[in-house]
Amino acid sequence: MTLFALIPAFINIRFLDIIDILLVAFILYRLYYLIRGTGAIYIFLGILSIYLFWWIVRVFEMELLSEILGQFMSVGVLALIIVFQPEIRKFLLMIGTRSFINKSSKSFFRKFWQFDDQFSLNISPIVNACEKLSQTKTGALIVITKENNLEYYLETGEIIDAKVSKDLLESIFYKNSPLHDGAVIITNNKIVAARCVLPVSESPMFPAYLGLRHRAALGITEHSDAIAIVVSEQTGVISWFKDSNMKKNIKPVQLKEHLAKEFMGN
Repeated sequence: MTLFALIPAFINIRFLDIIDILLVAFILYRLYYLIRGTGAIYIFLGILSIYLFWWIVRVFEMELLSEILGQFMSVGVLALIIVFQPEIRKFLLMIGTRSFINKSSKSFFRKFWQFDDQFSLNISPIVNACEKLSQTKTGALIVITKENNLEYYLETGEIIDAKVSKDLLESIFYKNSPLHDGAVIITNNKIVAARCVLPVSESPMFPAYLGLRHRAALGITEHSDAIAIVVSEQTGVISWFKDSNMKKNIKPVQLKEHLAKEFMGN
């Protein structure tokens, strides 16, 4: 009898076991995707090292050290929740937003979750305004909402509730305008509010040479599924923010493509 013939006698693998392994692998991959490039990955490796050390200590029956490390490990889950709170928040947000659900399965989930039809954003005024602001090196921070309407942050600004237009965006971010500080929030083709205060990112990987507008743009994409656009006051460079990631030096034509992909149903 060969070795391969003996394997089924010792290992009984069901189809559900394969599904289980694939789901765990997918969750671990998504968690790694969220913490890669941040200080959280080193914290995770540190906790993993302590756990392996604790396991070795237990094997060699070093009772005193094992007891000390055991007390630390007993509150491990609570410590993980505290340390990885931003990452857990992003993971839960990813699960709850439409981007996590495949478009082909949306009809199945529609009976459980109420999805609003995705609106078609009027892209041209936003792109034209960003291009003009870039040419004049006028700082700007524009946030476009998706599933999350950012109601909490709307309350920090001045309600505008006006149709999106190039002239209005330029007027808001004009250097002598009382509304130029803070962010403009756009929802359903309307400039809902201006001068909004956003949460700033605390990522240790954030470039030190970028200003508060960029840090706030990254922060709002860490806390929601919104899209953020920043025009640098120093360089006029346009930056794109989505899912806690930043793309610098975006040309107007590229900005138009990104917006079309996000809001035109592509």
